[in-house]
Amino acid sequence: MNKWIAGARPRTLPAALAPVVVGTSLQHMSSHPINWLNAGLALGVSLLLQIGVNYSNDYSDGIRGTDENRVGPVRLVATGLATAAAVKRAAYLTFAAASIVGLYLSSRTSWWLVLVGAVAIVAAWTYTGGKSPYGYKGFGEVSVFLFFGLVATMGSYFVQSEILTWQSLVVALPMGALACAILAINNLRDLPKDAVVGKKTLAVRLGDRGARWMFVGLLLLAHIAAGIAAIITTRAFITIALIPQTYLICGEVLKGAKGRDLIPILGRVGKLQLYFAVGLAVAFFI
Repeated sequence: MNKWIAGARPRTLPAALAPVVVGTSLQHMSSHPINWLNAGLALGVSLLLQIGVNYSNDYSDGIRGTDENRVGPVRLVATGLATAAAVKRAAYLTFAAASIVGLYLSSRTSWWLVLVGAVAIVAAWTYTGGKSPYGYKGFGEVSVFLFFGLVATMGSYFVQSEILTWQSLVVALPMGALACAILAINNLRDLPKDAVVGKKTLAVRLGDRGARWMFVGLLLLAHIAAGIAAIITTRAFITIALIPQTYLICGEVLKGAKGRDLIPILGRVGKLQLYFAVGLAVAFFI
């Protein structure tokens, strides 16, 4: 079982947790109470989709041979810890579980969420799967920003309020930027090998230097967006306390950390996103 936990890539899970925390806590500022069951269901869908896309990537990259001799999280297929068929089945089962939870959540809120969920699952699979995966063309960050930023945050708010507001869009921006930053570090770590096997991620297209500055730009965007959230409540400025941590992370990346040295930074960026979410949640709950 431990190999399946490792294959789920736990360090990426804050990207699924954080937007739900933010979207749900925003509801506290309205005149209506939080629906904790809906919040829990939204969290379940988000986590299952994240795990599903991790298994899907493991399978698709594994059968293409692009995961051989990589550093970073365990690759089940590439290392032979699990067969390609077993990992593919794990991805399907996880997506099926996400669909069941999402279907129940839709029945409690809006059936339009079924369509949103279906599109999210297709996007998760075709990221590295299918005949023409868009993750191999440099569009991974766009998908992550959309689904693990805007959709996850605004969707978590929607299942509470059944409306979409400009406030939910504003607080979704830092979540999207930080989710992209997690992917950016992952792709920066894999840049040399991705370039060799023809996996043209955005990091490969930008080159090493450009990929590092893009990462810094994403963290800067997260802070700017969180500052804009002060329009909703001035207490959102609590995220200023995270600037020193952001500065240290950016410093290490700009100094040229590579390969295995980027693995702990990946975890720190995940925690940074979670800290942003907690900070905004505190601001909305006070």
